[in-house]
Amino acid sequence: MFAALLPHVIVIALCGMSVAQDLGVPLSWRKFNNSRPTSERISISQNAINTILPQLDSSTGQFNGIGYWQAANVFSAMALQDQVAKTTTNKNIVVNNLKLVFGLFKNYDQFGWWAQAAHYAFKSYGDTELLNNSIATWNSVSNYMITPAQAQAGKTPFKSFALAGTCDGVTMAGGVFWRPTTDDTAINSITTGLSSYLYETTRDTKYLSAATMAANWIKAHNIATSSASNPGILLDTEDGDNCSRSPASWLFTYNSGKFLEGLSVLANVTGDSQWEQLMLTTAAAAIKNAPWQGSNGIIIEGADTDSNNDGVGFKGTGLLEVFRRTPQNSALRILIHSYVDVQYNALLDLASSGNDYSANWLGPQPSGFTTWGQLAALDVLVAAVEAN
Repeated sequence: MFAALLPHVIVIALCGMSVAQDLGVPLSWRKFNNSRPTSERISISQNAINTILPQLDSSTGQFNGIGYWQAANVFSAMALQDQVAKTTTNKNIVVNNLKLVFGLFKNYDQFGWWAQAAHYAFKSYGDTELLNNSIATWNSVSNYMITPAQAQAGKTPFKSFALAGTCDGVTMAGGVFWRPTTDDTAINSITTGLSSYLYETTRDTKYLSAATMAANWIKAHNIATSSASNPGILLDTEDGDNCSRSPASWLFTYNSGKFLEGLSVLANVTGDSQWEQLMLTTAAAAIKNAPWQGSNGIIIEGADTDSNNDGVGFKGTGLLEVFRRTPQNSALRILIHSYVDVQYNALLDLASSGNDYSANWLGPQPSGFTTWGQLAALDVLVAAVEAN
């Protein structure tokens, strides 16, 4: 869900945890339900989409005011809107622009958002060319996953430096480099669940294998432990040549959010309870105890109203797919529904002016339109159609 990769996008992670999670809704949250009918919620989210479309440059598939990878998030929201509303209102714009961008840039897919958008659109509209675009990106990105043999040898043909075969005594196999340049050493947590989606769609086990490999890396290296101040929340980056870490304060919605999305798919397609348990552990930590929201539950990350930045464009929680794939867990679905509605009501009550939305969900209401503020709101508005 919410807006929410060259290469670090191939997968999801795992960690066996059996402790029961507290999934109760905090009573301090602001307005964690709503009574708007489905038709009104569909209209609100589609109107927000329509409001950003004048910024679209039809010659490039980009939007004025936001960056290349952020534009993919707009098309993702549009494809998901058609899914939740059971329409094809956005089909032509989504399909035509995704094909345009993949034709212009081939496998250049910063942070993997375009491959994810293409797969959402494939699921919405059944266009196999878009599925092939996702697969082509996966094929390119998979070169940047550290294999067991590379970890053991301490080198990869795609990087110019010596690999750290282990960090903290655990293999680095399964880590996926963030950027393709030969000297970039960063391995990042951001995941889109693309491998799990592609396994679900094609049943080709190479995708499942990739998901499991990277899952083990995240399990071992990039989940905050019980000794940390935010246990269960994904950390950001580990260095592939010297094992140095990003600051402990770098805890962002998108790392845990996109992880949750992919993990829900993996749990669903494998039926393996360990994935479901980790999903519950991570969801409880990210929704209830995360540093990116106050006691009122409203997300405060990416609230810059003066300029576009990664914090706004990456803001995301990944919960719509979790909601969809856990019909048997009423407590989790109530928690997700409530969390979505906290953000939804904040946007509508505090951070909107007509169909324009501010990046600051605490308010005040926007004095004018910003493309990045509109983008940040889209996935919340779309998710609220289904998660109510």
